[in-house]
Amino acid sequence: MAHKNQFQLLASRRFLPFFLTQFLGAFNDNVFKSALMVMIAFRLAADQANALNNLAAGLFILPFFLFSATAGQLADKYDKAFLIRRIKLAEIGISLVGVVALISGSNTLCLAVLFLLGVQSAFFGPIKYAILPQHLRKTELVGGNALVEMATFVAILGGTIVGTILSGASDSGGGSEWIGGLIIAIAIVGYLVCRVIPDAAPPVPDLKIDLNPVRQTAHVLREVAKTPAIFYAIVGISWFWLLGAAYLTQIPSFGKNVLGGDEPLVALLLCSFTIGVAIGSLLCERLSGGRIELGLVPLGAAGLTYGGIALSVIGGNLAPLEEVSLAAFWGSPGAQMFLFHLALIGVFGGLYIVPLYAMIQERTAKALRARVIAVTNIMNSLFMVVSAVLGIVFLSLLDFSIPQFFMVIALMNAAVAIFVFSKVPEFAMRLLVWLLSHTMYRVRHEGLEQIPAEGPAIIACNHVSYVDALLLAGAVRRPIRFIMYKPIYEIPVLHFIFRTGRAIPICSRQKDPEGYARAFEEIEQGLKDGDLLCIFPEGQLTKDGEMQPFKAGIEKILQKTPVPVIPMALRGLWGSFFSHKDGHAFTTWPKRFWSSVSVVAGKPLDADTAKSDHLHQVVLGLRGERL
Repeated sequence: MAHKNQFQLLASRRFLPFFLTQFLGAFNDNVFKSALMVMIAFRLAADQANALNNLAAGLFILPFFLFSATAGQLADKYDKAFLIRRIKLAEIGISLVGVVALISGSNTLCLAVLFLLGVQSAFFGPIKYAILPQHLRKTELVGGNALVEMATFVAILGGTIVGTILSGASDSGGGSEWIGGLIIAIAIVGYLVCRVIPDAAPPVPDLKIDLNPVRQTAHVLREVAKTPAIFYAIVGISWFWLLGAAYLTQIPSFGKNVLGGDEPLVALLLCSFTIGVAIGSLLCERLSGGRIELGLVPLGAAGLTYGGIALSVIGGNLAPLEEVSLAAFWGSPGAQMFLFHLALIGVFGGLYIVPLYAMIQERTAKALRARVIAVTNIMNSLFMVVSAVLGIVFLSLLDFSIPQFFMVIALMNAAVAIFVFSKVPEFAMRLLVWLLSHTMYRVRHEGLEQIPAEGPAIIACNHVSYVDALLLAGAVRRPIRFIMYKPIYEIPVLHFIFRTGRAIPICSRQKDPEGYARAFEEIEQGLKDGDLLCIFPEGQLTKDGEMQPFKAGIEKILQKTPVPVIPMALRGLWGSFFSHKDGHAFTTWPKRFWSSVSVVAGKPLDADTAKSDHLHQVVLGLRGERL
């Protein structure tokens, strides 16, 4: 049985040991990283400290460029649980060297340790997301990813705060020893916990390792580019990390240098953002019903743009504090709205990022999954570097204020979102379906597991309303190419989605003989290419709620290209705003909201059995008495 909610995963051996392992690792990295940066800031002059801190940030990211490709190959070649245990053993050794570095006060040795921690993170990264689909069911992927994303941001924030506080204690003595003892203890606990992680068998045990990161990354990118949805999902994820890096980098400076606050105020601002990401990540499972709901991605992107614009406007009107205290900030005009929108950015960020990771895990071939995650990590690191460059360009060279910079990245986010969603119209289609199913309809699914996961096939369904294609596309996890009546194909707004989704418009031979012939040629080619097609054999929307006779077009298709036919039925749409009941669709005010609609699939029929009359009876049986 699938878990009823994501928190029940925390009671499962399939998830809890891994969850704790990755949380402790991320926490440890950030304790050491933040402690080192604070100590450098206090030990050196400002110009030297800035140079070393930038070097430290670069050294932590560099291993992702150098070793991620190799790490992805290892994760596909060897058992992932075995690799995690070796990585956590290495963390203990790195922590011991880190203690020596902190106590000795050697900046060079500290930077070397930071580089090694980056190497460890680079090797753990591909395993982190590639192991989840092996241990979790499809219905648990969204919840599992949500918990991992929530824990990652909490670990980053918690490690940063703890490292900062303990490094501050070094001025009065003992801070380095406390930090050293803590990171060793966490590394040991992490190793003990990881030993309980269940085995995760390698998908490609005979894989030959290519140590050239450039060649291997290029190879994986070429493979990924064959599936545009996965490629642009990677772009979307990396863009989110650019945004996140921009906010996490500029918020401390805004709190300290613009508002004139102190460390507690900076911590409050960072907590607002992190809590928002945690809430948004956890909301994903509830809003998607445990399924991978790509419709949440455009919603998250829109929220990120709105939140960034609002943050820019509100932040630009905040006055410096007359008194340095949290109470003074809380009581200042606009402060609470600033915190709210900072948290809101985090919430929409969680809604945006979790479905994208789950989508990559589900749709990437098992044999390539870890290497695709590795390339995603490389792209993430590259975009984080770009984030730093944008900060330098706009804040230093162009002399923008931090609120103005927030406005720039919010508008850039809108442009990137429009670009990605135009390339992968499935996101927009899923959003429309999600909005329909959370306002006008409650959509239930029956028998959809009978739809083949790959290979050519045709869905044959009754035709009740103008949103039939959207509801089917939202219900079936596999992309569908629709064969649809040309006037419906040409409806404004929907036309863009259908066209970019490679729908095939068709009308009668009498009205457009050339278009009719062209449509059948495209149908034949699509089936040869292994596509899943959907046809509404009635040829038009029902005008009385009853199923019309099925036309012989499907038999003509099957004569040339015999493929399995999946009969499907839509229930509950007759009488909706989008049907022809009581007049033409769209002309009457919706009579009901939140009504129940069902999408039902039957057993596949072979090409010889799927004659029009027989298929009509099967679909009629699936529909039943409910119109």
